[in-house]
Amino acid sequence: MELLTSLIDSANKFVHGWRVHLSELQKQLSRLDLTPSRKLGQSFLVDENVSRWIASQLQAGPDDTVVEVGPGFGALTEHLVGKVGRLILVEKDGRLAEFLADKFGDDVEVVHGDATEYDVRPHFAEGGIKFIGNLPYSSGNEILRCFLDAPSPVTNAVVMVQKEVAERFVARPRTKSYGVIGLMLQERWRPTMLKTVGPAIFHPRPAVDSSIVRFDPRPVDDLPLHSGEGFSSVVKQGFSRRRKQLHNNLPFEAEEWEEICEKLELKPNVRAEELTLEQWVSLSELLDPHPCAALPPPATESLDVVNENDEMIDTRPRGEIHEKGLLHRAVHIFLLNRTGNEIYLQKRSHLKDTHAGKWDSSASGHVDPGESYYDCALREMWEEVWVKPKDEVKRVARIEASADTDQEFIEVFVAEAKGSIRVHGKEVDCGRFFPVEVVERWVEDRPQDFATGFRTCFRAWREG
Repeated sequence: MELLTSLIDSANKFVHGWRVHLSELQKQLSRLDLTPSRKLGQSFLVDENVSRWIASQLQAGPDDTVVEVGPGFGALTEHLVGKVGRLILVEKDGRLAEFLADKFGDDVEVVHGDATEYDVRPHFAEGGIKFIGNLPYSSGNEILRCFLDAPSPVTNAVVMVQKEVAERFVARPRTKSYGVIGLMLQERWRPTMLKTVGPAIFHPRPAVDSSIVRFDPRPVDDLPLHSGEGFSSVVKQGFSRRRKQLHNNLPFEAEEWEEICEKLELKPNVRAEELTLEQWVSLSELLDPHPCAALPPPATESLDVVNENDEMIDTRPRGEIHEKGLLHRAVHIFLLNRTGNEIYLQKRSHLKDTHAGKWDSSASGHVDPGESYYDCALREMWEEVWVKPKDEVKRVARIEASADTDQEFIEVFVAEAKGSIRVHGKEVDCGRFFPVEVVERWVEDRPQDFATGFRTCFRAWREG
């Protein structure tokens, strides 16, 4: 009997709290003369217990920067404010943005804007951010792409979306929810559906249930080495006509397709929804191999050893050169966008023998025996990012060998890429264009994020 009484009391408190929050929300809507917009997908969370629980799943603390999208009237914000180092609220509705700024004052930073256009790049200089949001049904997928597409500064995320959409994020093969969206996310993330809630905790009530999903980074060695751009292209082709057998959607000849199916242990009449994530990765490598995928392992390389005048005196294995700190040659290439105000940075593969996982120039590498610096620059552009220069490649700096260059004589080149940049996990984990001023601030605030040679070359270019 005591247990029943306790349960009834808890239920009454829950209903009372829910009614209080709904009443307060309705007063605020009236005061702001705001009618929830279907176009913006506005359904406001009114259950404080659910709000508190969602915020707790982010596991954010005083050392974290948190970006919240779609804060509305601050249901989640209330459980984060004062508990994290920096809290940024991105709100598209101008009236709500003003309300949030007034309500939370200096404890938050309010950005009035469209979250699908939010620039995450400056957050790399903070060492990463955490992301949370009750995402609008109409634009949730685009918001996730903006924040989670690689490379991303997000270290983990907790979002609430329509249940049907959440099921696509976590879908497994041979289910109706399995498709492009889920595969694109699962390539870099491990999504987990935490909880599903009904319409009653929102105002106005949506017509569907909602689910809370947590995204944690997928370990870099969890999948076979591949090109992210190639993977994305093949998956989209494969699902372009979902009901067709897969070979009808891909440019394979019948004989070639049979060989591929044998390698991947697939039936020739397989459909897109039957392949696992790992099989999609392997298929993308077979269909569209990146040039650097076939390169020999670095340990087999031999490089010229040079003297203090950059004159060749010997040829030794790469590993020995690095171990003994012998002088040798290298190039760094900075690829600029069309306007010249953004630079492409690569994040080095976890397999690299030096500075693994660090950020580096657009392309870089050692000069092969008998090769010129200029020819090396052209070769590295093709091998690492699969592009050729649009126009001329300009030499902008020459740097003497020292500890700051890992004992390399370096020539630095600048160019604009012809075509789309693509990378492969054997050489480059991922990359993107960054505004030059963002890179300058990032290098200053977090030099540990970058390869030694990059910092030296970037400084020489900017100061030259």
